[in-house]
Amino acid sequence: MNVQELLAEVTTAPVVKRAITNHSALNEAYAYGSAFSRGMRIDLNGLAILLISGTASIDDEGKTVHVGDLRAQTRRTFDNITALLASEGATWHDIVRTSCYLRDIERDYKAFNEERSAFYQEQKLNPLPASTGIQAILCRPDLLVEIEAIAMFRHESPTE
Repeated sequence: MNVQELLAEVTTAPVVKRAITNHSALNEAYAYGSAFSRGMRIDLNGLAILLISGTASIDDEGKTVHVGDLRAQTRRTFDNITALLASEGATWHDIVRTSCYLRDIERDYKAFNEERSAFYQEQKLNPLPASTGIQAILCRPDLLVEIEAIAMFRHESPTE
């Protein structure tokens, strides 16, 4: 195959994408009446991109856990994201960006940041992911924090 044929194949080939999940950690959103995937995997010529949907402190039945406890909700949220990453062969070292939504950023940011910093230190992350903190009305009144994440990592494609 010459360079022009290879370039034509690369530019016309469909982007491979599929939903990701980990039922041992959290259920599918449609199970409680919502319509989104827990995450999406996009494969581009040996580069995997994971787009992790907003993830919160819910269990494998879709129930909120640690109601009223921001620190415990933050840890459960990190655990849920960790499980989603693991289901795709990724870790927190592959995370390049997070968006962190807090119900009350003025009240909770200090505690949230302490938990996030401790978690990142446990993971030995260096560099730290890019991140934004946002105050938001979350989808359930008992949720205090929600995090979405983007991970990128190289993998061997099936033809390699």
